Amino acid sequence: MANGTAPTAEVPPKMVHANGTSAGKAKGRTLPVWTRAEIARRICTGSQLVLRDDTVLNVASWAAYHPGGALALAHFVGRDGADEIAAYHSKGTLATMDRFAVARVDPADYTDVEGWVPLTPPIALGLVSHPDGVKGHWAREGQIRLATQIVDGVKGGASDKGSDEVNGAPMGLEVVELNPSMMEPLPVPHVERAREHARSKAYRILKGKLEDKGYFERPGPLSGYGSDIVRYLLLGGGAAYLFFTSTGWAGMMGSAALLGFCWQQLTFLAHDAGHSGLTGDWWTDRMWCTLVANWIGGLSAGWWCDNHDIHHLVTNHPEHDPDIQHMPFFAITPQFFRNLWSTYYKRVVAFDAPSRFLLNFQHRLYYIVLSLARFNLYALSYGFLLLKARRNAFFYFEVAGLAFYWTWYGLLLRAVSSFGGWRMALAYMLISHICASPVHVQIVLSHFACSTEDLGPSESFVSRQLRTTMDVVCGENIEWIHGGLHQQVTHHLFPRLPRHHQRKASLLVKEFCEEQGLTFIEYGWIRGNAMVLSTLRDVANQLAILKRVADKEVAEKMQ
Repeated sequence: MANGTAPTAEVPPKMVHANGTSAGKAKGRTLPVWTRAEIARRICTGSQLVLRDDTVLNVASWAAYHPGGALALAHFVGRDGADEIAAYHSKGTLATMDRFAVARVDPADYTDVEGWVPLTPPIALGLVSHPDGVKGHWAREGQIRLATQIVDGVKGGASDKGSDEVNGAPMGLEVVELNPSMMEPLPVPHVERAREHARSKAYRILKGKLEDKGYFERPGPLSGYGSDIVRYLLLGGGAAYLFFTSTGWAGMMGSAALLGFCWQQLTFLAHDAGHSGLTGDWWTDRMWCTLVANWIGGLSAGWWCDNHDIHHLVTNHPEHDPDIQHMPFFAITPQFFRNLWSTYYKRVVAFDAPSRFLLNFQHRLYYIVLSLARFNLYALSYGFLLLKARRNAFFYFEVAGLAFYWTWYGLLLRAVSSFGGWRMALAYMLISHICASPVHVQIVLSHFACSTEDLGPSESFVSRQLRTTMDVVCGENIEWIHGGLHQQVTHHLFPRLPRHHQRKASLLVKEFCEEQGLTFIEYGWIRGNAMVLSTLRDVANQLAILKRVADKEVAEKMQ
């Protein structure tokens, strides 16, 4: 694999002294200047090059250790990820990125008006480095719709498989050649690079305003979580009190309900910690996230952070965002009728017989399925720890936490069964899990009714987040019920922003949207839920239409 430390002989480098006067420059080092064609060629031969403004970073050596996961970096190979880098990293971390700088972009390929013309990342084409380890060898892990469209364009004709018949099945381990022409982004109507670059620069200014106002600082004693901690203690203490003082159904079910509500509130704390929103220190916050998620809640903090980081970067993309890949229970776009390949799960999101049946009723089953969603999170968590998690100190801390959780929760259920038999124990488990489920409604509410279009790599970070995310309007005195997740627009733009500053920051975000001609989507709780149900109903109706058409075609062939 090319290490990106020096240009090849056939491309004579221009040279520039990087004096560190602007973001992305390597202080005190002389960097070569690479053209866009050279960067594309190097990516094709295996280099993992990510741009930060006009600075080229080679992240190959860091990918395996990146806290956000290697896949997060893969989504920005060949792209300018400066906004995302600024949004998800502390100032201290940003200061260390100079070590990965290997080149500057030729000024002809990075203009002040349009910025960088992005390349399509190999992962967006379904391509990954070939297991044989040979430089420039790629393997197609699955069929991606974008890859089919680009190949059609390069060939100047139609492929054997039309865009409406895409099947995401794994493609095997044959060596695939990646050439620069395949990385050229497809033109997308309504996406103008000059406008998107202007929005990107305006986003940086907005972030600076929030920093100047101190909104990224911890808000007062206990980082603003004083009242939240009181709620955790009241709910958890109430659950324990009823458990130890009751033997009947009413007391035990009350204990189960309070435990579930406590889990829900603690989920918001784990969410904030996963974004380094408690102390601002990744290690400290990950420890708190693991204590809450694993030791108290029985879920994997590592799985959630890995999954959620990708969701934030490719929000609402059917093939890339795991947070909307819920087959066979839910499909928020007919695109899921095509057996899409999931670049996160590395498998086909199958449109199979169970899907064809359940999706017909998804708008009716919505709340029922979400009420039991915590059981699915167990499966996803443990599957991640077994098959994907890095074997580091946090892995063993997580496993110890799960052992602790199932010990205390198992003993609790055993004690409940001693009072009222297995039926009471089963009811306790169901009630506690169902009462923790409103958080799932809250999470999907922010995205299920929003756009799932792929507008390509030219769309700016800020435009993409505003297009795919919506807020829930609620009064300040009851926003603790939502745990900050009702202000998802501001959270998606500034994920490290402490929850207790989001309301004030959202006012500036709304002003920013008006200035930039962007839509800030927000609805009340009831209207928002109605829109989600409408989206699910529309997809179910389209499935019914497809079924009628298919049945008619079969009948005609039988005649």
